[in-house]
Amino acid sequence: MPETKRRGTPLAQMDVVPLARPLPIAIAIHNFQPGGTERQMTELVRRLDPRRWQVHLACLRCDGAWFARAAEFAASVAEFPVTSFGHAGTFTQMREFARWCRDQRIALVHSSELYSNIFFLPAAAMAGVPVRVGSRREIAAGKSVAQIAAQRGAYAFAHRVVANAEAAASRLRREGVASSRISVVPNGLDLSRYTPRPLPSKLRRIVAVANLRPGKGHDTLIAAAPSILERFPDAHFDLIGDGTERESLERLVRERGLTAAFTFSGHVENVPERLAAADLFTLPSESEAFPNAVLEAMAAGLPVVASAVGGICEVVHQNRTGLLVPPRDPQALADALCRLMTNHTEAQALAAGGRSLVESRYSFDRMVAAIEQLYDQELSRRAPERAVESQLASL
Repeated sequence: MPETKRRGTPLAQMDVVPLARPLPIAIAIHNFQPGGTERQMTELVRRLDPRRWQVHLACLRCDGAWFARAAEFAASVAEFPVTSFGHAGTFTQMREFARWCRDQRIALVHSSELYSNIFFLPAAAMAGVPVRVGSRREIAAGKSVAQIAAQRGAYAFAHRVVANAEAAASRLRREGVASSRISVVPNGLDLSRYTPRPLPSKLRRIVAVANLRPGKGHDTLIAAAPSILERFPDAHFDLIGDGTERESLERLVRERGLTAAFTFSGHVENVPERLAAADLFTLPSESEAFPNAVLEAMAAGLPVVASAVGGICEVVHQNRTGLLVPPRDPQALADALCRLMTNHTEAQALAAGGRSLVESRYSFDRMVAAIEQLYDQELSRRAPERAVESQLASL
């Protein structure tokens, strides 16, 4: 892992073999704490064609469990520490980033989420970076009015905004981003890590993979548990993920006398193995742009029960790849899970449908190819001489 320098100073170049004329681009992100966006951007950094793209990393904080995995494939890493966008030092850091872009001859900046959109897109425009690409990977749940307004302003500096689902694209349009500036590129998945297994005759192990934060619906699942346990006393619920709500959720489980039926596993790196040990998957979110966890569950061959919100409806097709229930409805969630625990044939059919959908549409190869095509299109429009360099490198 590269040594970190503070105050926006770029880190020393890592030992990499220079390739024939790769184009310098920057992937910008808040940090690499485990999460859906961080997973997708880490894999993008690792999979972009090194013959064509010299990938630099720009972070507000160079930390998190997945930082080393991304930095391993970066030509350089730079940190621009910002503690608050209202702090006077923020503009100084933006100027540092602009200087860094000019020094590295960055041809394209691609920001990843709320904080990196707000910081890096205006700073990239300040630097005169030819192509600037923003991202939208959530709908707006949990964001303040000020954050939403700041991000909307930052999008004005982007030539293109990548949404990871039609639901996120619709939100962008409602916020005033023109359809002509929006591209939908669904998330990807490494299918080789997931091997479906035949479902057991008794489906009792229910797993949920999501950060323990407001809006993910863990409280709805806990409220649904007594009804499920009344019919299937040997049912068990495994909550994989960590976050700010863990303590309150554990207290809620204790207060309802459900401790024996719940496991709080925290953050784990072996998600495919944990899914392989489960029988059913649920994601009772109140809001969701695009559900990485649902894709993973489908890839693992699990029947899925999820809330009918946002991008979940783009992958969970009722009675074909899973079951949809209203959000914040514990009884509907319990009924749907019990329905699959009772009907093994239906559970198998939904599991097979989900796996087939993921195989056909949601590989990392498809995601990276779509991103590279978008980069090429924008470079051809706005920096044709840079696009020629990139094309020559791919020959």
